[in-house]
Amino acid sequence: MGKTLFDKVWERHVVHKVSPSTDLLYIDKHLIHEVTSPQAFAGLEARGLKVFRPENTVATADHNVPTKDQHLPIREALSRKQVEKLTENCEKHGIELYGLGHRYQGIVHVIGPELGITQPGMTMVCGDSHTSTHGAFGSIAFGIGTSEVEQVFATQCLLQKKPKTMRIKVDGELKKGVLSKDIILYIISKISSSGGTGYFVEYAGSAIESLSMEARMTICNMSIEMGARGGIIAPDQTTFDYIKGREFAPKGEAFDKAVADWSELRTDDDAKFDVEYVFDAADIEPMITYGTNPGMGMKLSSIVPDENAIDDINEKKSFQKSLEYMGLKSGEQLLGKKVNYVFIGSCTNSRIEDLRLVADYVKGKKKAENINALFIPGSKQVEKQAIEEGLDKIFAEAGFELREPGCSACLGMNEDKIPQGEYCVSTSNRNFEGRQGPGARTLLASPLTAAATAIKGYISIAE
Repeated sequence: MGKTLFDKVWERHVVHKVSPSTDLLYIDKHLIHEVTSPQAFAGLEARGLKVFRPENTVATADHNVPTKDQHLPIREALSRKQVEKLTENCEKHGIELYGLGHRYQGIVHVIGPELGITQPGMTMVCGDSHTSTHGAFGSIAFGIGTSEVEQVFATQCLLQKKPKTMRIKVDGELKKGVLSKDIILYIISKISSSGGTGYFVEYAGSAIESLSMEARMTICNMSIEMGARGGIIAPDQTTFDYIKGREFAPKGEAFDKAVADWSELRTDDDAKFDVEYVFDAADIEPMITYGTNPGMGMKLSSIVPDENAIDDINEKKSFQKSLEYMGLKSGEQLLGKKVNYVFIGSCTNSRIEDLRLVADYVKGKKKAENINALFIPGSKQVEKQAIEEGLDKIFAEAGFELREPGCSACLGMNEDKIPQGEYCVSTSNRNFEGRQGPGARTLLASPLTAAATAIKGYISIAE
């Protein structure tokens, strides 16, 4: 029987088979940031160990960093301490750190691909659930806990139970104005926020193959939001073209040799998946979430579902609690609803393609007076490129605030929080209670929907 892409990459990295279900897996790249690494470093030092392969570890500061005045000391004490601790630990263990002020600093899942660190066929881990982003390159990438971070530090290996496999195919042509964010929100709304639990998902089909690398990263990034261990897309010419010439990508003959190898990383025609789904691209429209998990999504043209259609009493209570938190009711239409905040950024949608798309839409327009429009580039390189292309001027003229790189208002772990009770149309990946700040109400959508909302002052479909 043939093998899946996931099987092929996994098998290349098995150091030792511990049991029929558990393998010792070699990890090619270990990405770290300031949030989950301090405890792991402390555990390592308590056992008198050093980082086994510091050259395979890449560090950056992203979650806790401010997005204004990054040249000044961080004001929040806890955030400042975490960033300082990362700097100290990296110096002590000889790890390359792209900290504040470094030209490569940025969100960990943005800098990996743009620097050519992320490559097909790799295993990649990080103490961050959205490590699944890197699977867009045909790599096995997933988030790990603090104790696992320590394990990789010490051995460059990880004990893992091999997950089951799922394939999600999206075939056909996408409608105008439908972006990759809409695709993944549509998929999650169909299979639920727990529908991928226990699986590693391969995305395939003509609609997926037509996407740019940055769009593919958005898809894989949110695999975790359906409960999946990660997402993966077979590398192709689009992948190779994206990687070529990047800072840490293979060069010359080494690149050609790598491409020959990467080209073999495809699911065999006779391979079997544990579960398969097929969706029609023509059915996908601009999407938005209405609840407090990414599975509570709907087409922008729809209405909030009827709670009376839910039979299970516990599900119904959870649904009601979610709507109560969001201040919404069954049957309500979100299209046209006034909001005061728009956030465009995060490891889901803060790449140069996102900036260009929004700039193209808002050029010559002005944001509504009631809107606070925040646009956070994913890295210093994205910021630099945006300035070189004059996108910063377009945003300024439209009334958008383009700041410095960081995770920003994706999560309430830094200064960029959404006020209690306020609605925010956000291009981030999670809409949990309090995710963007205590009491904040998050509506996940694509950068195009967020931009249209900022211009109109109410939830809108881009025209």
